Amino acid sequence: MHDWVALTSGEIPSPELVAAWVTLGMVPTERIPLWAAHWLVDGYDGQAVRALAGFSGTDPYEVHDTLPDALADCRTPIPDSDSAAAQTAFTKLARMHADGAAGEKWIIDKVDEILARTGYASSVISLPLGQLYGLDEEWGEGWGRTTQQLTAEVQRACAAQLAACSPAAAVLLEPDETTRP
Repeated sequence: MHDWVALTSGEIPSPELVAAWVTLGMVPTERIPLWAAHWLVDGYDGQAVRALAGFSGTDPYEVHDTLPDALADCRTPIPDSDSAAAQTAFTKLARMHADGAAGEKWIIDKVDEILARTGYASSVISLPLGQLYGLDEEWGEGWGRTTQQLTAEVQRACAAQLAACSPAAAVLLEPDETTRP
């Protein structure tokens, strides 16, 4: 989780994405106070968000104890299922790919990480990006599909993931004929 491109580029995750990470057990405690400070600047407010923004991040217990209330201050519920949390995280991954901020192999690795954290739940595997299950074992191993074919599969899955949230996005993200196997 700590190597998400969004985190290394300085992008501040939305409260919705952080809430999904909470459900998935992927949230980096030490970064949450900084994000809470940015959420305040972005117009979210509340006693718990302000408290969280003031923490150093070195005490994981105070951060984790305050985070649910801070997310509530942001009007962001913590997803009550792995599939709902994965839907949010997968959509972020697909958006990062569409924006050119994440490559296909990295997407496959993050999807596999999320699938592992959910115990490979069928409800998560059934999501468009969940359909990439197993591609991490195939990539670069010299058996199965070529890298070009796997790349096209990730592109299709990302387009489908975004279409699941916004049908108009899928039209813009369809792989062109040069990337199809």
